[in-house]
Amino acid sequence: MDLRKTVPAALATLLLAACSQGMAGSSMADSAQPMTMAMADTKPVTVGGQPMYASKDIVDNAVNSADHTTLVAAVKAAGLVDTLKGPGPFTVFAPTNEAFNALPPGTVQTLVKPENKATLTKILTYHVVPGHLDFADMQKMIMAGNGRATLTTVEGAPLTLMMNGTHNITVTDAKGGTAQITTYDVNQSNGVIQVIDKVLLPG
Repeated sequence: MDLRKTVPAALATLLLAACSQGMAGSSMADSAQPMTMAMADTKPVTVGGQPMYASKDIVDNAVNSADHTTLVAAVKAAGLVDTLKGPGPFTVFAPTNEAFNALPPGTVQTLVKPENKATLTKILTYHVVPGHLDFADMQKMIMAGNGRATLTTVEGAPLTLMMNGTHNITVTDAKGGTAQITTYDVNQSNGVIQVIDKVLLPG
């Protein structure tokens, strides 16, 4: 099954908290500013019209976003709620609803069926990396790797990071698809969300 053709807009459900007010991808790379933990505590990032508080966990913040009700449903269907409410920390690369809407329609209802739990889990966990990686961490890894860094996801397949401008990072999946990080360092009590503009797919 070609996941890129079958995973739809509901996969947008995918990974918690994609930002509706994300800074534009590569075209606004130099204007995107990383969010520090201190900034997150005093002035939370807005996602789906609601503030994302650093004192709340990934799931509790996600359920407050009107733009990510499908995402929350998908996480529940995959049985990942307890995991993503756990201590972590986790770095979540979270596609926006627009990113999912760009995919062929009609797969969400299929993915959330019990018989497709394994496929849904595979896609969702491909957007999660163990540890707390903020913009500065990823930038240092890329520089140390002579222009690129490889991350191992919870799913097991790798993601590749490269700089695309002064303040923008491109994420490449195992199939060669690319996404731009549009909003950085949305801190949670058990990790951090990096908002991306495309859905990432394992090989």
